[in-house]
Amino acid sequence: MRLPLMNGVNVADKSRRLAIVTTHPIQYYAPWFRWMAAHSALDLRVFYLWDFGVRARHDPGFKQDVKWDIPLLEGYEHEFVPNVSKHPGTDRFFGIRNAKLESRINSWKPDAALLIGYNYASLLRIIFTSARRRGFPLLMRGDSHRLAYKLQSRKSKVENRERRGRLRRWIIARIFRRFNALLYVGQANREYFLWHGVPESKLFFSPHAVDNERFMAAPADTASEGRRWRTELGIPQSHPLILFAGKFEEKKRPLDLLEAFSRLGRADVSLLFVGSGALERELRERSATIPNVFFAPFQNQSQMPRTYAAADLFVLPSYGPEETWGLAVNEALCLAKPVIVSSHVGCGPDLVRPNHNGLVCEAGNIDSLTDALKSALRDTNQLRQWGVAGKEIISNYSYAHATRGLEEALDFASANRI
Repeated sequence: MRLPLMNGVNVADKSRRLAIVTTHPIQYYAPWFRWMAAHSALDLRVFYLWDFGVRARHDPGFKQDVKWDIPLLEGYEHEFVPNVSKHPGTDRFFGIRNAKLESRINSWKPDAALLIGYNYASLLRIIFTSARRRGFPLLMRGDSHRLAYKLQSRKSKVENRERRGRLRRWIIARIFRRFNALLYVGQANREYFLWHGVPESKLFFSPHAVDNERFMAAPADTASEGRRWRTELGIPQSHPLILFAGKFEEKKRPLDLLEAFSRLGRADVSLLFVGSGALERELRERSATIPNVFFAPFQNQSQMPRTYAAADLFVLPSYGPEETWGLAVNEALCLAKPVIVSSHVGCGPDLVRPNHNGLVCEAGNIDSLTDALKSALRDTNQLRQWGVAGKEIISNYSYAHATRGLEEALDFASANRI
């Protein structure tokens, strides 16, 4: 009997059972899981530890209820493991507590398990279960980096921070030793793993990616929608438009961008803030005396291609270690938009090539950001050329490339059990 095909993948070839353990459905990961189920030889099941994103819940970053409007649970096998935390959430260690997680994974009998992150009670319990008892190799995909690491100037504070840093480094290194293989999403993340003692032989490149096909679909229609939206917002079509899209919160530094824009002194350029958050009131108050600053509310996932299409330049000026990647940059590049990111944004070393598809400014330095804006906006033809170059770069940061690295890690982990 001829065996059925699923998008070119013979179902009989789905011989490796991969359990994926992650906190909750995320708009960036769910499409990847769906892609793997359709295009790879992996038989996967995703174990979710919380239901945020599936039902409308309050997002403290956006300061509003959020429910993503793209399918998060279709096209792949999954289950929700009950979270017994009194205060569930990803902002606290004990916010992810799932007493039945280990038994649920074991009952499925996977050949390996991939953890997305590690720093929660339920995940560490699996990590420190003995390999013999667990019975299958353990992989991890993370995105931390050390781009923002700086010692403070006062000697006592330096010594204290060094002491705490050494202890933290030792603890994390012990955790990483428990994995058979680790997936890194970019250069800064790879250096983070190496700094914690992970041997190069255990590291496999599985780049951070978004649904490139969705963002690149129907470019003419998307561009037309972007132009119409600009008109609705009152933004002159003749103005180069700078875009900030995301949470209005301290780590992303939207106030830095507003101040840099005010220093441009360009009456023919506009700035658009898209989103919401704790800094919205201050942003609006400060922008009241600055011409050509516009605001649009939170845009759900289905509206984001149009959002980027409306702009001419995307800026992410984040400060600190928490901007571990910046997947909005991937999205902007898919729409052929040049980008400016700060030196603390994790994707910078991979996705931004200065004066080729964008610029990198010094994090927290408004003068540096202002100079970057001036340089980028000097020539509209240059902006378009940078956009074309960026779209070529992002073609190598896809679900196919991420899956290839995962499969290589699985091969290694299966052959090199701890």
